[in-house]
Amino acid sequence: MTKAQESGGDDRWQRTLVQMMQGQAYRELAAAHLFGHGLQFVPEMRWLKLFSWHVREELEHYEAVARMYHDFTGESVEPIVNTRLGERPVPLASSFYELAMAQFLYDRGGFWQLREYEECSFEPYRKVVRKIVEEERGHQALGERLVVELSLTGRYDTDKQKVFERWLRQGLLSFGRPGSEGARYAITMGLKKRDPGEVMHDFLDDIAAAMRLCGLVLPPLATLGIEGPPKAPEIVPPGPESALPRTERSAGQTAA
Repeated sequence: MTKAQESGGDDRWQRTLVQMMQGQAYRELAAAHLFGHGLQFVPEMRWLKLFSWHVREELEHYEAVARMYHDFTGESVEPIVNTRLGERPVPLASSFYELAMAQFLYDRGGFWQLREYEECSFEPYRKVVRKIVEEERGHQALGERLVVELSLTGRYDTDKQKVFERWLRQGLLSFGRPGSEGARYAITMGLKKRDPGEVMHDFLDDIAAAMRLCGLVLPPLATLGIEGPPKAPEIVPPGPESALPRTERSAGQTAA
C-alpha cells in the first residue's frame, strides 16, 4: 500500500503533495536540460567541469524526487514530467553569458523555493528537500560570480539587461503566485513555510548587490508577467564604476 493510500481521506492533502512533487521533478529535469544544452558554450575546462558536475547533480535530484513520488503514489512521475517539458520546454541559453545568468537567477530561484519546504510536515519530502538544499548551497555563488565578472568586462552592455530580465522572470516563476488560496492551504498544513510573495521579496533582496555591480536595473515585475510581492525591496540604482569595490573591478578586468 502506498503512503497516499495509507493517509486516508484527505484528498486535498494528497493532491497538494502530488502537485508539489510533480512540480519539483519538472524543475529538476528542466535544469538538467538547460545546463546540459549550455555545455556547448562553456569556454574553459575549469568551468566545463563545474557545469558538467551541475548537470549530474540535477539528474540525481530528479531521481530522488521521482523515487519519492513512486513511493507515495505507486506510479512513475516520468510520463508527467516529459509531457510537461514538451508543453512547456525550459528556455535555453544561447551564450556563455546567458548560461551564467541562468545559473545566477534560475538556479538561485529554485534554491530559494526549495528552502520553503525544509520544515515540511511530510517527512519524506522534508528529507529529500534538505538533501537537495545542502547540495545546491555549494554552488549558489558560481552564477553570481560569473555574471559579475563577465558584466564588468563591458562586452555585454548591449544585451545584459535583456538577458537579465529573461532569466529573472524564470527565477521568479519558481515561487508561484503570491497570496493564492493554494499557498495558504499548504502553509496551514505545514507543507511549506511562507507565502510566495515573502520568498520573492527575499530573493530580490538577495540579488540586489550583484545587480548593482553589474549595472542592472530591476524592472517593474508586471512587465515580466509576474505578480510581485505586495512590497518590493528597494533596489539601489547602479553607481559609477569608480564606486565598485576594487576587487570586483579587478575581477571584471581579468574575466574570460
